[in-house]
Amino acid sequence: DEAKEVGIGRQLAAVLLGSKPLHRDAALQRYVNRLGRWLSLQSPRPHLPWTFGVLDDAGFNAFAAPGGYVFVTKGLVDQVDEAELAGILAHEIAHVTEKHHLQALAARARSGLATQLIASQVRSSGAGQFVSSQMLALGRDLYARGLDRGDEFAADRHGVSLAARSGFDPYGLPAVLQQLRTAAPDNPLFTLTLATHPPAQQRLEHLEAAMGTQLDTHSGKPSVSIAQRMRQR
Repeated sequence: DEAKEVGIGRQLAAVLLGSKPLHRDAALQRYVNRLGRWLSLQSPRPHLPWTFGVLDDAGFNAFAAPGGYVFVTKGLVDQVDEAELAGILAHEIAHVTEKHHLQALAARARSGLATQLIASQVRSSGAGQFVSSQMLALGRDLYARGLDRGDEFAADRHGVSLAARSGFDPYGLPAVLQQLRTAAPDNPLFTLTLATHPPAQQRLEHLEAAMGTQLDTHSGKPSVSIAQRMRQR
């Protein structure tokens, strides 16, 4: 049920925060939360306890966890404008609303991966602690390997639509994918993103086929930098 979904998300968010802490810029955290919550209000599940954060990490990446937890890295924020950030957040929101992580966790558990991971990581007699450790082990594996390609393509499609519905240029996310397409494979800032997502060119091709010219009337808006938007507030 939804309460359990939020509880699982809280555990997986702890996995992410255990790896990288939140960035100390409180103004930036407020801005990203306002932007993310506005996007989430236009989503199919606006009632979730949505929480957004910026991780103190120089890499270029974004993560989501069930129940409405979404994180972006400071390195990503430094390289995008507001429409591009909105597209990224909308992509991660789509993972949550479509329950992609929950489905992936269930599939991994059914495949026996959970048993293998727990056998190597857990020595516990308490059932509650076992369940928690099982979730953490599965979560770490999930974030290291990434979601299925179909889930990523679907989140791209839903994310572009959500960004447009929220008043942002729908070509923000494709612009980010163009950055990823030209990123050097050995660039450490992009290593994890490139390893856990389909090739950016494939994502662009899928988006082009899905979008066509349907959202062109929402495009062409002036680019607004994140620093400029934060000064306005």
